[in-house]
Amino acid sequence: MLTVTARDPGGLTASQDFAVTVRYLTKRLTDNSAHDSNPSWSPDGTRIAFESNRDGNFEIYVMDADGGNQTRLTDSSIADVGPSWSPDGTRIAFFSGRDGNWEIYVMDADGGNQTRLTDNFADDRSPAWSPDGTEIAFASWRGDGNRNDGNRYIYVMDADGGNQTRLTDSGPALSPSWSPDGTEIAFVSVRDGNLEIYVMDADGGNQTRLTDHGADEFGPSWSPDGTEIAFASRRDGNSEIYSIRIK
Repeated sequence: MLTVTARDPGGLTASQDFAVTVRYLTKRLTDNSAHDSNPSWSPDGTRIAFESNRDGNFEIYVMDADGGNQTRLTDSSIADVGPSWSPDGTRIAFFSGRDGNWEIYVMDADGGNQTRLTDNFADDRSPAWSPDGTEIAFASWRGDGNRNDGNRYIYVMDADGGNQTRLTDSGPALSPSWSPDGTEIAFVSVRDGNLEIYVMDADGGNQTRLTDHGADEFGPSWSPDGTEIAFASRRDGNSEIYSIRIK
């Protein structure tokens, strides 16, 4: 509803209410024959990092928020994917198979100083920055003793790759997502038979199951105030979005 008020020089006013239909504007930002996917906004909202195979294999690109100045940041013979901005907008974490298996890398926002953070026989994927930018959570296929035991676990490390610490022990776990205050991490686990949403303290303590349904639940994302977690669920036959209040 929109209210329009008119005033004449004599001080008289008249108001009229109008029903206004507001439609969301969808704008195409990329336009090429390749696949562009996994967009990630910079913290200040001015840029979007994404992955694209427009040059033959998937690489990390960045563009202005309006789609302008699309620039390739990585250039390797194997895919670079999963861009994730640091909270201060100066760095981008991603994972790459350039060294034989999937590992976590970080680079400056302009593509410079590409640095490998993990170095493991097993795959490391899905980096997620802590809100203060000092740590990165990720999913890893490494088991005890740096072997690939077929399971995925949630790890956390310092932003420079140091102090890599395993947080989960039972069942495959993936998709770490930090709470806004950095005290908790939501994740997905199959430890009870199917994909469900869990939450734990940032040090791995107090691992708690939040959802309990026969269908898969996945993709946790925190509300800005940290009181709810949105997630996708197939409980109604196809993927739909749900939220659960936890505080």
